[in-house]
Amino acid sequence: MRAIRPRTRSQGREHIVTIDTDSAPRIMFSGENLLVEDLPVGTRVIYPNRPMTPVANPIAAIRYALNHPEGMDPLHALLTPGMKVTIAVDDISMPLPAMRTPDVRQLVLEIVCEMLADHGVDDVHIVIALALHRRMHDWEIKRMVGQRVWDAYWPDRLYNHDACDPDGMVVLGHTRHGELVECNRRAAESDLVIYVNLNFVPMNGGHKSVAVGLTGYESLKAHHTPKAIVASSSFNDPPNSELSHSFKRQGQVAEAALKVFHIETVLNNRTFDGPLSFLMKNEDDFTETDRLKLSGMKWALDKLPFAARRELFMRTPAAYEMIACYAGSCEPVHDKTLVKQNAQYCVEVDGPADILITGIPYVSPYNVNSKALNPLLVQVMALGYFYHMYRRQPILRDGGVLIIAHPCSDRFDPVHHPSYIEFFNRILTETTDSYEIERKYQDEFAYNPSYVEMYRHGNAYHGAHPFYMWYWGQRGREKVSRVIVIGADNATVPAIMGWETASSLAEAVAMARGTMGRSAQITMLHQPPIVISDVM
Repeated sequence: MRAIRPRTRSQGREHIVTIDTDSAPRIMFSGENLLVEDLPVGTRVIYPNRPMTPVANPIAAIRYALNHPEGMDPLHALLTPGMKVTIAVDDISMPLPAMRTPDVRQLVLEIVCEMLADHGVDDVHIVIALALHRRMHDWEIKRMVGQRVWDAYWPDRLYNHDACDPDGMVVLGHTRHGELVECNRRAAESDLVIYVNLNFVPMNGGHKSVAVGLTGYESLKAHHTPKAIVASSSFNDPPNSELSHSFKRQGQVAEAALKVFHIETVLNNRTFDGPLSFLMKNEDDFTETDRLKLSGMKWALDKLPFAARRELFMRTPAAYEMIACYAGSCEPVHDKTLVKQNAQYCVEVDGPADILITGIPYVSPYNVNSKALNPLLVQVMALGYFYHMYRRQPILRDGGVLIIAHPCSDRFDPVHHPSYIEFFNRILTETTDSYEIERKYQDEFAYNPSYVEMYRHGNAYHGAHPFYMWYWGQRGREKVSRVIVIGADNATVPAIMGWETASSLAEAVAMARGTMGRSAQITMLHQPPIVISDVM
């Protein structure tokens, strides 16, 4: 029998299960594989909320937001014939996995572009606001914006932001803390900037949109630092995030210089549906058909080669649906976005864990359509994102043990992540000290002509990006006593990152209890879909 906490929807407690003696094994993603594990008696399992009901008519919801904005005139009232407009749009780092078409960004762009044309606004460019992320491939852009927008704007008026173009960036000023504020020149010289945002976690949107998406390396140096990461209690709790505070300071300078109309969309968490809908369930509620599907899926994945497994997952889009759209001035829009988003993703939890267990899935914001989730990105998911999936106080107490499941293979995509290869094999074998790495090596990579060229004219992440990925885990490294990996196919990669390995979950738990004691509280984050713990 399983013991379930009181079912109170307002608190989300129906999504917390305590494992008893004969409870069903739990599913964990481990890269492109599924693990089915028996958890120790007394383990607390935190499940995501059920998907919220989508808006009945997304097109109508978007039009309503444009005509009833927060803190600004309706979009149509801001338009005059002959004006210069730049539409900035989030790249494909969110949502994860990529959503089914039509992408919500396509829906927004089609409505906005039609409105601009109706008001005689012909000088319109659409810029993919990717900061130092890799340039999107042509086919990725086409899939995201849809055929109509692609045909009308590509390639001269629909293109990737270039943070390293010496003629394409301007300085807007400095914050009261001395942080430099750069911006894409086209946007800075426009009469109106329309930012089309897709919110997936609370760290997205708001002032981050313009202050990060349309900026460059010199501005990002202000907050993409080990110091700022350690000062951020959680990336997903903006009031307690130094990153968010810096984004806000820079964004306010940008908003003072630019006229920006923000459009923010919120998705539910319907990651899987159809034949894979059983992955959204509590295993205790599985039907016999669900169990057969799981057995068949696991058998097939175990037999398939890595490339086939990866292709299968990457080509299976998520069934996300829009649950809200808000438009207008940055801060009131984002305040509404966060309320809706937290209602979908946050689950109340009583107190932190001593030992936290989580699988690491096959996709991160930085390896969409890449050949692998490379070791640096496994580290980002573990100590960067999943460690920070909380509000109020950490889900894993200081000094606790983190157990993750992932093969940790020594695989890198040379097209998307060339600077990662040098960083991992050269820098991390010399030192793992983030502060020393930042001081000694970051500018070398950032200004390396080869990496700049591959960022500007290829599809590579900027030379500084692997540094940011290592810093992203810095608070976790300082607060967590041990990271133990199960399912690793080698010992070298985990060792380079300072991690230990175990041959099974049972062995990993025994190792963790050696540090935290036999009575240690064990918690599993059951994701995807993602879940954010409101730790009381």
